[in-house]
Amino acid sequence: MARMTWTFSPERVDTPDATSLRRDYYGDVAGSYWKRPATEAEIDEGLADDGAGRLIPPTGRFLVARFEGKPAGCGGVLMLDGARAELTRVFLRPAFRGSGGADGLMRSLEDEARGLGARRMVLNTRLDLVEARGLYVRHGYGEIPAYCTGPYMQIWYGKEL
Repeated sequence: MARMTWTFSPERVDTPDATSLRRDYYGDVAGSYWKRPATEAEIDEGLADDGAGRLIPPTGRFLVARFEGKPAGCGGVLMLDGARAELTRVFLRPAFRGSGGADGLMRSLEDEARGLGARRMVLNTRLDLVEARGLYVRHGYGEIPAYCTGPYMQIWYGKEL
């Protein structure tokens, strides 16, 4: 049996694959929060001026995860200062979950953060995103005091890189 392959590559946030993945990410997390599917207009509004443009060196990096060449997920790192990077927009399309992509994506994002000079990774998320929280804990992230505030921030994690 042939081994299925994951790749994780830096990409601009405005490419067709990255844009589609960012839309799916926002639809997924917003729909989960609202307990109903997000509309196209709500996704457009959520992505407008969302700061994704900073996910380019030297301030950050955006990765697209591909499974057998198909765009399957994404994630970003954003430098908060000279030593800390924030993990953001970590997402795998539902059809690709459970196939090892999340672990590879996390490792690749941490490598990108190190490459940008980060010695520590932090993130914030919601309590209802149980699978995401499990992924972070599995990768060595521990709960930390809040380093930022916002309406969808309920728990914060950190890890030394």
